[in-house]
Amino acid sequence: MLPELSREEILRYSRHLLIPEVGLDGQRKLKASSALIIGTGGLGSPVALYLAAAGVGHIGLVDYDVVDESNLQRQIVHGTGMVGRLKVDSARTRLLDLNPAIQVDAFNEPFTSANAMRIAEPFDVIIDGTDNFPTRYLINDLCVLTGKPNVYGAIYRFEGQASVFYAREGPCYRCLFPEPPPPGLVPSCADAGVLGILPGTIGTIQATEAIKFLLGIGSSLAGRLLLYNALDMSFEYVKLKKNPNCKVCGPHPEIAGLVDYFEFCGVPSLDHAEGSLGSGWELTARQLAKKLKRGDKIRLIDVREPHELAISCLEGAQNIPLGELAAHLEELDSAQEIVLFCKSGTRSARALEILMSAGFRKVKNLRGGINAWAREVDRSLPVY
Repeated sequence: MLPELSREEILRYSRHLLIPEVGLDGQRKLKASSALIIGTGGLGSPVALYLAAAGVGHIGLVDYDVVDESNLQRQIVHGTGMVGRLKVDSARTRLLDLNPAIQVDAFNEPFTSANAMRIAEPFDVIIDGTDNFPTRYLINDLCVLTGKPNVYGAIYRFEGQASVFYAREGPCYRCLFPEPPPPGLVPSCADAGVLGILPGTIGTIQATEAIKFLLGIGSSLAGRLLLYNALDMSFEYVKLKKNPNCKVCGPHPEIAGLVDYFEFCGVPSLDHAEGSLGSGWELTARQLAKKLKRGDKIRLIDVREPHELAISCLEGAQNIPLGELAAHLEELDSAQEIVLFCKSGTRSARALEILMSAGFRKVKNLRGGINAWAREVDRSLPVY
C-alpha cells in the first residue's frame, strides 16, 4: 500500500502532481521508493540533489572520502563550509535541508565485494557515480545478480556517457566491456581534468533515468549508450545488444558471486595510497629535496601535460608527457639516477613501469607528485 502525502508534501510536489504521468499516485510511488547512490562526487551530487527534491523517500549515499577544495568546482552538493568533513555527512546534511521529509542513510565506507550486498539490499535502484573500474564492475555484477537496474554515468574532460544496464531488459556493463582496460590507460578526472558543469549534465540524466524507472514511465536508456560532447553540444546514441557469452548475464554465466574487483582490474586495493609503488621504487618530497641540496646528480622528468607547467613546475625538470615517453627513451641514460613526477604520483607511476620494462633500474617515482613537493618543501607553489 502506497504512503499518503501530507498537506505540506502536496504543496511541495504540486508541479509533479499536475503532470498526468506522475500525479498523486506517482508521487506516492516516489515516496515509497529508494535509491542507492555510489559516490557523492561530481555525478553523485546532482543525482542526490534531484532525487531528494523529487521526493524519493529513501536515499542511500556511499563514499569514504572527505570534502576537498578541489571538489567544489563540480561537486555541487558540498560547500566551502564542509571542506574537511566526510562527504557522506556533508551530502546528507544538504539533502535533508533540501527535503526534511525523506530518509537519507550515509555509508562512510568503501563499496566492496564484502559489503555490497548488505548495503544495496534495501534499495530499488543503484546509481553509479564512481570514477574507477573496480567499483564500476562490482556495481554491474551486483545489479545483475540481484535483478536491480544500474544507472550508469561516466565523464572525461568535455565528454560524458550515460545508460541503464538492466539485465532483465537489455545488456549489462560487461556485455559492452567484458574486461577492464590495462591499469593507467584511462586517466581519472584528477589527472585529466573535467569541465565543472559536465557531471551536472550527465548526473541530471542519471537522475531522470532513475525517476522514470521508479515511476514506470517513458522509455529508458536500457539497450542504448548516450554519448554527450559539451564542446559541440552533441548527443549521440549507440545501440547495445546482449553478449551471449557474457560471464555474468549470459545464458551460461561464469560469475555467481562478487569477486575481488581490485585484483580483477589489476590495480592496488583501497588501502594503498594513490600512486604508491612501495618504498623501493619511490622517494618522498623531503627525500628528493635532501638529495638535490647535497648536489646529487638527478635527472628530473616531469610527465605532466605542457599546459600544467603554467600552474607549477620544478626548476631543472625536463617535461616529457607520459604519452610521449616511450618515443624518448633513447634520450635517457639508464646509468643516471632518474626521478619521475606528475601531479599526484599516478601518471609517474605508470611512467616508471615503462622505464622499468625498457631496462632502467636507477629510477624512482616522486610519491605524491609535485603537489607533495608544494605541501612539504616549497609552499610558494600552488596545490591543484
